[in-house]
This record gives sequence, C-alpha cells and structure tokens, in this order.
Amino acid sequence: MRKDIGGAAVELVRGDITRQEVDAIVNAANSGLRGGGGVDGAIHRAGGPAIMEECRRIGGCPTGSAVITTGGNLPARRVIHAVGPRWSGGSRGEAELLSGAYRSSLQVAVDNGLRSVAFPSISTGVYSYPIEEAAGVALSTVAEFLGQNPGCFEVVRFVLFTAADYDVYAAALERVTAH
Repeated sequence: MRKDIGGAAVELVRGDITRQEVDAIVNAANSGLRGGGGVDGAIHRAGGPAIMEECRRIGGCPTGSAVITTGGNLPARRVIHAVGPRWSGGSRGEAELLSGAYRSSLQVAVDNGLRSVAFPSISTGVYSYPIEEAAGVALSTVAEFLGQNPGCFEVVRFVLFTAADYDVYAAALERVTAH
C-alpha cells in the first residue's frame, strides 16, 4: 500500500526491516541502547558489532527520543534508534511519547540528510502497546511531520512483520489520509 503525503511516498510492506534498502532503518530500541529481543535484537544481529559500539559511546536515549548510528552490515547505511514507551494503560502519556519517538526519528533523518527511512511498529512487541492505537499514532505523526516539512523525504516505509499487523496499519493509513 502506498499514499503520497507531503511529497513523500508513505509505504506499507510486509517483511524484514533488516533487509530494507533505504538510507536508514529505525530500531525499536530500549533507553539504554543495549540491544534486546524482537526488532532490536534482529537489527543488532544483522548489522554486526559496529552498531553496538556506537550505541555504547552514545550511552542512552530517553523515551520519546531517537539517536543515530552506523548501519554496520545492513543494506541501510544508518540505524535510527527510537525509544517508544511501555504500555501502562494509556494514561501515562504513552501516546505523546510514542509520537515523540516517530517525530524524533524523522527529525534525526532530516538532520542527517537522509531521504528514505523504514520504521517497524514501535512499542507493539514486548512493550505491549496495543497495535490498533499505535498504528494511528505512528501514521498520524508521520503524516503531520511530512505535511509540515514537504519535500524532506522520498520514502517513509512501515515494515510490518505479520499480515495481521499490515492490515491494522493499512486501515489506519486509510483513516489518516481520508480527508
């Protein structure tokens, strides 16, 4: 699925984020940038030790923010490490923090002259953010950023691992672009 927003192609694909040929992939990182399971572990395994070496030098990243490292052995030359919130029921600022993780990732990409970026579904794995809500936050945040910064990106891709996740994101993208 593809929609044009702010001069960028916003794409949804099923697949493996570590195989995306874009300027940067986004890692659903933890605040200590220590690597972990899920997307984070897959990116570190595929990218090799150079990514972790830079993460150690950076030291950490607050929830709702993002930092950038090399892509190591990945097809993408850079990795943007975004820290989303753990789900605590929705009354602890989770939506604002999740939106901040996406917005910060896009700003880091712009600041580094990157024109194509691929996102996973941040916080919906071990951090237990409900995917229906997370997809709406993710896509509305990206659409708002692209609308405010037209021409900054050629491609913003969401890489969903399962068919069910893809379907949730497709419905959310239709809602976000229905105006």
